[in-house]
Amino acid sequence: MKLPHLFALGLAISLALSGDCRAQVPRGTEGPPSRPTLQKALIDDAGPDIRDDPRYGRMRLLGDHNHPWTPASTKAGWEKQARAIRERVLVATGLWPMLPKEPLHPVIHGKINRGDYTVEKVFFASLPGHYVTGNLYRPAKIVGKVPGVLCPHGHWANGRLYDAGEKEAQKQLEQKAESHMSGARYPLQARMVGLARLGCIVFHYDMVGYADNKPLDHFGGITDAEADLRLQSECGLQTFNSIRALDFLQSLPDVDPQRIGVTGASGGGTQTFLLGAVDSRPAVAFPAVMVSTNMQGGCVCENADLLRVGINNVAIAALFAPKPMAMSGAHDWTIDIERKGLPELKTIYGLYGESDHVFAKCFPQFAHNYNQVAREMMYGWFNAYLGLDHKVPIVEADFQPIEPDNLHVYDKEHPQPTDAKDTKALRDYLTGIADSQFAELLPKDAAGLPHYREVVGTAARVMLNNAEPPASADWRENPLHTTRLDDGTELIKGRAVRSDDKTQLPWILLRPKSFRGTAVFWFDGQGKSHLLGPDGQPTEAVRKLLAAGEAVVSADLFLTGEFAESHPPAKPPQVIKKYAAFTFAYNPTVASSRVHDIVTAVGLATNHQARKIHLVGTGEAGPCVLLAAGLLHERVSDVLADAHGLSYRKIPATTDPMFLPGALKYGGLGGLAALIAPTHLDVFGTANIPAEELAPLSAVYHAAGAPLSIEAPPLTDEIVAERLSRTE
Repeated sequence: MKLPHLFALGLAISLALSGDCRAQVPRGTEGPPSRPTLQKALIDDAGPDIRDDPRYGRMRLLGDHNHPWTPASTKAGWEKQARAIRERVLVATGLWPMLPKEPLHPVIHGKINRGDYTVEKVFFASLPGHYVTGNLYRPAKIVGKVPGVLCPHGHWANGRLYDAGEKEAQKQLEQKAESHMSGARYPLQARMVGLARLGCIVFHYDMVGYADNKPLDHFGGITDAEADLRLQSECGLQTFNSIRALDFLQSLPDVDPQRIGVTGASGGGTQTFLLGAVDSRPAVAFPAVMVSTNMQGGCVCENADLLRVGINNVAIAALFAPKPMAMSGAHDWTIDIERKGLPELKTIYGLYGESDHVFAKCFPQFAHNYNQVAREMMYGWFNAYLGLDHKVPIVEADFQPIEPDNLHVYDKEHPQPTDAKDTKALRDYLTGIADSQFAELLPKDAAGLPHYREVVGTAARVMLNNAEPPASADWRENPLHTTRLDDGTELIKGRAVRSDDKTQLPWILLRPKSFRGTAVFWFDGQGKSHLLGPDGQPTEAVRKLLAAGEAVVSADLFLTGEFAESHPPAKPPQVIKKYAAFTFAYNPTVASSRVHDIVTAVGLATNHQARKIHLVGTGEAGPCVLLAAGLLHERVSDVLADAHGLSYRKIPATTDPMFLPGALKYGGLGGLAALIAPTHLDVFGTANIPAEELAPLSAVYHAAGAPLSIEAPPLTDEIVAERLSRTE
């Protein structure tokens, strides 16, 4: 039986509401079922294999050679898609809401005169006690305001102080990657000099932990579970440093703020397109050897939890559209850029009629680089779009390098500031700022609820992988089975398959003879079998609900029920312990997958006009129900859930099934569950949850003037039956 494009679960609920299940749904066995028949009705399907759920498949990992993304085909569709991607980038980097911008207090000193350009040393505080360091290259002659260019450097040894050495430099000359020993040995300096000679003021700044950006460590210190739970990451810190570097560059009196370019390679390429994604001020960009559908960034500074779930670097780079952007590729993960990546970008730019504003060229004869060939391509691009008015082609000239030791920012007259924070102090500061920002979000009255929902609700959608009710589901040759129990109750079962992401949802519905038009959606840590006793009949609690005229619906959330009983059973993500973002930058967490399933079930049902929905979560499913209800609050009439003692302050590791990056940043379980307001909420199982994690829940419900009950004991089946069987 092939019934494409039907709402499998929604159709069943709709038919149940109309009381017409038997006439329109294929029938199973009439009369009371035996235990084997019941097991067949619950588990054995003629439909799709549960292992076809894509969550069974191999996870995406940073080194993969296929990170696909499908761009929208219309401008309206892209603008919606772009907003979601930009929100994802901001949330993932810990910049939602944006960190406060304190005065920079820049120090510029130590000018070195090279005739047609000068080089100075710069440091300023992007955050109190955290200093951005770098060199400022200026043309010797400046008339009026000139373009400014930001140059993040990438992962070359010693960063902006990189010296390739004579042996490597000679190799570059022989490969014709470079024309001069100066550029071959000091390719980063060559880029700054080339741009300054074109008439740009260039700020070449350090990545975290490189060169003078001390005392931080580039490769560690912000990679543990607590940092993930607060969305603190080196990727986010570097992105904020880039924003502040742009603030610094625009503050210079001879920089034209309307003509700002950004270019970097490798990790600097990542910073280039991340900055372009979250800040509207750059006018032109050139991310070299980084934009790709292959490997997405191999360092802790290029990965943050949530960053690329469902998307890739091409999607993030596309946020720069329709402003001009060019990219170089090499014999590395960007080798396919002209045929995989550029076409998608052309699609997006074409929606604005600006397909010629994006360009990419691969130089497969060279390994990973930002050599003279690529630099000259960039010079031509910036010349055209920054109004530099130079004759083309632009050929890079020789220059006199500066010894790296002479580029250091700090000296006896200008020592590193005494308030420079180490990693722990900086993290403590970031935690304090985040806690303060969250406290300011808590509404004082009902008028403040929309802003709380805008900020925290947006974050929750990203954290929970944009979980929202599906537009449709396809049951793919999966007939529904209907079984009549001994009291006349109909047990209807099936498996919904979402048409958008192909995830599956095994479900059952128990419809009493006296159905009155409301339904209890009951999710439990053991899955849908929780509704039935050892004898194959509904449990006493479920019978009470059925006797009260309530339909009861349940489903197997990811890794429970049929997912666990399949062969081989589904397994949780194998978290890369070195850094969780190497897993969760690309893959949803177990918790978000379970929330996704709850939202799917309720969304499909309410799409078919269920008159009233009671949402229930018991056992280990309770916290997921609380998280899902925050996204479904207007679709359900009340929520009854067990918090199961979940405290995000006590999550032991990133391998915990309830691990959720960002949870502590937004108030823990209480702060996220507060999104349920003003829907009636009863929370149980709170005995082991610190009061400060429940305080946001109470505060928001008080402001909303909405009914809330917080109780320490666990939520039992008896309490569910007693409360909901008497609900009118």
